[in-house]
Amino acid sequence: MTNVAPVIKVENLTHVYSPGTPFQVVSLDGISLEIMKGELFALVGSAGSGKTTLVQHFNGIIAPAKGKVWVCGVDVSDKNKRRDLWRKVGLVFQRPEQQLFEETVFDDVAFGPRNMGLGKDEVLGRVKEALQVVGLKIDEIGTISPFRLSGGMRRRVAIAGVLALRPDVLVLDEPAAGLDPRGRRQLMDHVENFRYERGVTVVLVTHSMEEVALRADRVAVLHKGRLAMGGTPREVFNRVVELRALGLDVPAPAGLMHKLRAAGRRVRTDVLTIDEAREEIAMILGEGS
Repeated sequence: MTNVAPVIKVENLTHVYSPGTPFQVVSLDGISLEIMKGELFALVGSAGSGKTTLVQHFNGIIAPAKGKVWVCGVDVSDKNKRRDLWRKVGLVFQRPEQQLFEETVFDDVAFGPRNMGLGKDEVLGRVKEALQVVGLKIDEIGTISPFRLSGGMRRRVAIAGVLALRPDVLVLDEPAAGLDPRGRRQLMDHVENFRYERGVTVVLVTHSMEEVALRADRVAVLHKGRLAMGGTPREVFNRVVELRALGLDVPAPAGLMHKLRAAGRRVRTDVLTIDEAREEIAMILGEGS
């Protein structure tokens, strides 16, 4: 992995909102990180930590004011080059269903491919595929107004509109916010299937530590605009005291193991899943029998 160029590289990135005014806010402060091709990279942090500001640099919505960002080989500071980043980097905002605007589901999902200048047959193929990826069928909802669908289905349609671009990088900013556990799981399952089938890099901004534990390859923790820690989920979630000091929690299985360790039980504290926690508890029970 060390010999492979990262898909996203951030060097000493700093971003200040309303600089030189009484409302000045430092949103990012010297952030440096690398994201590799094909991985699912999670960004976590409390509200106001800078997560959304960071990912908006990845498709050129925000240009670096201080520091450098390269995405898919493109220097985001270059105004002419970053204009086409939307073709390579699909950004799904929080509550993306609020961005729907076309009269039919088909037209909404087709909007991006049409703007790429693709032919009618190619647009049709991409719309069909993108809807399939999120668990929807073009024959059933293609001609329906997206505003007649449930909230969860509207969100899937909005995400399909981004997937239809076939991006190299998919950035998801709290994509499952407000969904029930079943809807959240289904949505993320669809995203992971797309990732594996296409070799896409996924950057996930989320408050769900369980989601990070189960799905992420690596995770970065932001706090007040700075990179507080990073590593694999197992490495990061083993630092319970530090995470809680930042206002964050850990997945329930990890939290339980740390409580047991504090009570004097000899258990692993780097567990991530219920199955791993169950194995540790079974060992304790076995020792006591």
